[in-house]
Amino acid sequence: MVERSAEAEWKGSLTDGSGTMKLGSGAFEARYSFKTRFENEKGTNPEELIAAAHAGCFSMALALGLGQAGFTPRRIHTNAKARIERVDNGFKITRIELDTEAEVPGIGDAKFREQAEAAKKGCPVSQALAGTEITLKAQLLT
Repeated sequence: MVERSAEAEWKGSLTDGSGTMKLGSGAFEARYSFKTRFENEKGTNPEELIAAAHAGCFSMALALGLGQAGFTPRRIHTNAKARIERVDNGFKITRIELDTEAEVPGIGDAKFREQAEAAKKGCPVSQALAGTEITLKAQLLT
């Protein structure tokens, strides 16, 4: 089993506060705030990180599927857009759009599309976003 981690710290109120998010590996750390999430201030946000994870996972899943089908991709480029919208009394990620292009010698369009659909359904991030159970461990520090 492989386990990955990340952490976030938030200080202040929702609209005036700010925080940092960082990967457990140390490869990435960035600030975030209400304005980086819901406006266009420079910085990151949870949805951007979800989109990055989905683009990376999908690209790897497509490479795997193509390889298993006997094709070796030269290049796969995927752009993911995560849309967050106000719904009822809160916000919800309502859509993630994957847009991919690939260079795959010897494959036909129909076979490529078949592999891309399979990768969309099979990548672990797609599966997690499709309704994975979420559990919580919480500890109050005094």
